[in-house]
Amino acid sequence: MISVHEAQQIILQNIPAKKTALIPLSEAAGLVVSSDISARTDIPAFPQSSMDGYALKFQNRNNPLMIKGEMAAGTSQPLTIETGEATRIFTGAPLPEGADTVVMQEKIKTENGQLMILDDALSLGLNVRPKGSEVRKGEIAMASGTYLSPAAVGFLAGIGHDHVEVYIPPAVAIIITGNELQNPGQDLAFGQVYEANSFQLKAALRKTGITDIQVFTAGDHPEELMNVLQQALTVSDVVLLNGGVSVGDYDFVTAAAAQCGVVQQFHKIKQKPGKPLFFGTKVEKLIFGLPGNPSSSLTCFYEYVLPALEQLTGLKNSLKKKEAVAAYDYKKPAGLTHFLKAYYDEEQGEVSPLHAQESYRLHSFAQANCFIVLTEDSTGCLKGDRVEVHLLPI
Repeated sequence: MISVHEAQQIILQNIPAKKTALIPLSEAAGLVVSSDISARTDIPAFPQSSMDGYALKFQNRNNPLMIKGEMAAGTSQPLTIETGEATRIFTGAPLPEGADTVVMQEKIKTENGQLMILDDALSLGLNVRPKGSEVRKGEIAMASGTYLSPAAVGFLAGIGHDHVEVYIPPAVAIIITGNELQNPGQDLAFGQVYEANSFQLKAALRKTGITDIQVFTAGDHPEELMNVLQQALTVSDVVLLNGGVSVGDYDFVTAAAAQCGVVQQFHKIKQKPGKPLFFGTKVEKLIFGLPGNPSSSLTCFYEYVLPALEQLTGLKNSLKKKEAVAAYDYKKPAGLTHFLKAYYDEEQGEVSPLHAQESYRLHSFAQANCFIVLTEDSTGCLKGDRVEVHLLPI
């Protein structure tokens, strides 16, 4: 067995180069920009009013002004004002040539066709969006590595981009193994349990922006598993095998992986839960053999699979690490790193290990928002000790 740190390093060292593609902006939300994006033009492309009001030359503010025409957003006809003139203008409209300031419509009065300014605080350029004030032509408008949030997508649209080069999320195959599994919603026969791993893994994958997910099933038969794994490898970049990675008579994952040309990088980690975790590679494909127990499977996903997926997609690590004060004692023997399902109270700065830490139990996991991490040489913690916490991206 290897340590948690060794396993994490081996995985990171085997992650292939990210894949990129130019895609429509409308499909890019939640992805990461893969190259710097330069502005194609000044935005705004012209001096623009930020208010409904009147455009004028600032030097004429203390004199009566003749009102000359109007400028609305979207107007295609330019207009020029001379000394002693002002133009009715609306938000988003281009300033007439010669104007440099906009006075709000609430701060004027008109009398005999003339405009009087009633704004003692009016300053040069007030209520005007200068040309290029959002971004100038040729400048880097968005750097490589930027996460495309709704605001980022809107910004790119606002500066005229309809396509963007991004890191493409990998295609992921989930293989569920085990003769004992039954679909939720069906009656259980003797010896059966409900299959939960595909549901929780698909939910976790979708939170990372991965949508190309296929689920395969295989019974506890080595040839069947080998055929299913071979099929999954042809349609995916990452394979998540569930179950069959221990050393029982019906655990066939490692043998099937070898027969499919997967190079084993490690098998078994000094940790609890999830000790039998398997990791292998085939050219640029990553293969994880996750334990069949749902709690172990999800723990290994967060600690090992998720960082690899985020590396592939350019996302920042969403499993945040910090220290917190243990709310209760917890004892363990030295020898294995323990990932304890726990609840972190941010207001109190305390973290509480939850009930039901067994690897088959998900009830406490459904209430958890973090892991308490107790290293392999640790014998536990006492109430009041500072412990390492991994906040879950839930």
